[in-house]
Formats: sequence, structure tokens, C-alpha cells
Amino acid sequence: MQDKPRTDAALAGKEDLSPLGEVPLVAETPEEFLDDETTPLSRFFVRNNGLLPEPAENAEAWTFTVDGEVERPLHLTLAELKKRFSHKTFRMVLECGGNGRSFLEPKAEGNPWTHGGVGCAEWTGVSLGDVLREAGLTEAALFTGHFGADPDKTGSFERQAMSRGVPIAKALEDHTLLVWAMNGEPLPFIHGGPLRLVVPGWPGSLSQKWLKRIWIRDREHDGPGMTGLSYRLPVHPLPPGSDGQGVETRILESMPVRSIVTAPADGSCYPEGTQTVEVRGAAWAGDETVARVDVTADGGATWTAADMQPPRNRYDWVRWRVSLTLPGDGFYEIFARATDAQGRAQPFRAAHWNPNGYGCNVMHRVAITVGPEV
Repeated sequence: MQDKPRTDAALAGKEDLSPLGEVPLVAETPEEFLDDETTPLSRFFVRNNGLLPEPAENAEAWTFTVDGEVERPLHLTLAELKKRFSHKTFRMVLECGGNGRSFLEPKAEGNPWTHGGVGCAEWTGVSLGDVLREAGLTEAALFTGHFGADPDKTGSFERQAMSRGVPIAKALEDHTLLVWAMNGEPLPFIHGGPLRLVVPGWPGSLSQKWLKRIWIRDREHDGPGMTGLSYRLPVHPLPPGSDGQGVETRILESMPVRSIVTAPADGSCYPEGTQTVEVRGAAWAGDETVARVDVTADGGATWTAADMQPPRNRYDWVRWRVSLTLPGDGFYEIFARATDAQGRAQPFRAAHWNPNGYGCNVMHRVAITVGPEV
């Protein structure tokens, strides 16, 4: 079992984050610290499912395997991966499947994420699809299984802390990457260095850290995090508080549309007589695109459309801003609502209750005061 000093050291340089758990180590980013187009390493959230593995002594010698339903199993070092395949860099959102969980009523199981289980970094690596084509997928190839070097929460290596997988079509997407750099720097250990998987648009649990193996399977992967109620949603809506036992479920795939307000921060105060407030934030929509972002300060009676900055590439978040006109001094609650290209918008009140609290995309609210505090 790891001692606490090592856990503290793992979060060194991330003093802006809010810890949610120690075993496993989990910390989220307050929304006002997500105001950069590219999330700095110091402000990128941390999510682990087990204990931390031993850091690699030689990153370039790190090895991983691609096997299973392939014609030519591969056993590569990181140095060989860099040499043999084309390098790509994309700025992409990574989001925990439980982001927003704390807004469900009654409370669901799991870490009490608010809106800060997300970040948008520049990831550099190679497309997993290029590697799989080199290995040669058999006709039976249906699903991936991902394996990392981290032990489970008890410190045991006999069972994976998390081992999830995706359908082959998602694995072959150009943006699904084997990553060794983040924001132009070697991938930090706490974020899975020296090698991790990044599966954009889907729950972050699929983006295996400290990657050691990708197993190509002829069936849906059944590792830890794939069965029971783990990262699964009920096919039919459940009454809030249900235990979910015996109900039909589906795998949580594309994450729902979401927007956050990154400025002003919750609790901000403005001088008496302030007539306009500049509001800005970010929005994203899993596999989909963001069609619009609207902001209200009167409970939804009126909405103002935000100006949106085009994303750099697919899976980048959309930065937005709007100037809100206020009727006078007083207390205001600002809500941001993103809508995706399919017309699906965020709700005021958390919907789609499920026992593990996945996919809650309730609107983000910040409160401000203009003039003397009420």
C-alpha cells in the first residue's frame, strides 16, 4: 500500500485543484480555473481508479503490446512507436464519466464531481488506428480491451484497477491516440506517462493511463468498469433512488453536451451601477458538435446567444463569450445552456438519474452581486 507522502507529491504543482478522494487519488478543477483555451498541466483534473504504479525509469524503453484478434501481434517500446508511426497533435477534451454527479438527487454513488472533472489539452502521439492497421485486424475483431500498469485500490496487481474498451470503429478514429506528450511536454506521470490512451468524446475511464496492452477481442470487453452498473446507463428511465438491479443497461459512450462558465467566478461582486457583465466559458458535446450557447440571468425568462470561437479540431471545446445587460443593482444567477447539433440542450434540473451518477449535464450556475451585498 502506498503511503500518503507519495500521494501528496503526485499533486505537487496542482494547488488550484479540489481533492475529492485519496484512495484512489481524485481531484477536480474549479470552473474559474478552466478559463484558458488550452488547460495548463497545473490545472488539469486528476482521476485514478487504483493506486499509482511505479514511475518508469526510462520512458523511451516503456513497452506495450497489441494482441488478440490481430494477424501480427506487436510488442513495441515507446521509442519504436515514435519512430514507426506518424505523429499527430490535437487539442481535445477529456472528461470524467461522473462529471456533474453531485447535482443528482438523491445522491448517487461515486466521487462528488461538480463541473470540474474536465480539461482540454494538446495531446501528441499516434493514431491507435494506424497501429491496429499495422497489426492487421482479423475479421473477428469487434472490441478493444485496455490494460494499464496501475494496481487496484488494495495494491494488488492480480486484478486491473480499470480495464475498459471500445468498439473497433471508435478505436480506428483518427483522433483516438496513443499519447506521450501533453501541452508540448512529456506526458506527466500523474496523467499516465510515459504512455496513455486518449479516447476523445467518451468517458475518460476509456483513456487508459500507464498503458501496457491493447487486447483486440471478438466480443464486448468485460474487464473491470464494463459490467454490472459500471459506466453503464439504464436503457429506460429509472425513478430517482432506484438501485438499478436487474434493469437493462447500455454502455456510456458519447458524453452529453455541457457548458461551463469560467468567468465571472461564483460569488463575484461588481460595483454599484454596473450595467453589463462580460461572461465567458467553454462548451463541448462528446462525439457531437456544439450548435449554440445561450446565457440567462433571469431564470430563463430571456436568453442571450453567446459568440462562439470555432474549435481548432474535432473534440476541441468551444470557447464562448457574451455581454449580459442587467436591469439594475442586486443579486443575479447566471446560467449557461449549450445545445448540440442534434438539438439536445442542457437541463436546469438534473435528469436521467442512475445509481452511479453518470452523464449528468445540468446547467452550470454562478451567482453574482451588483452593488452592496444584499
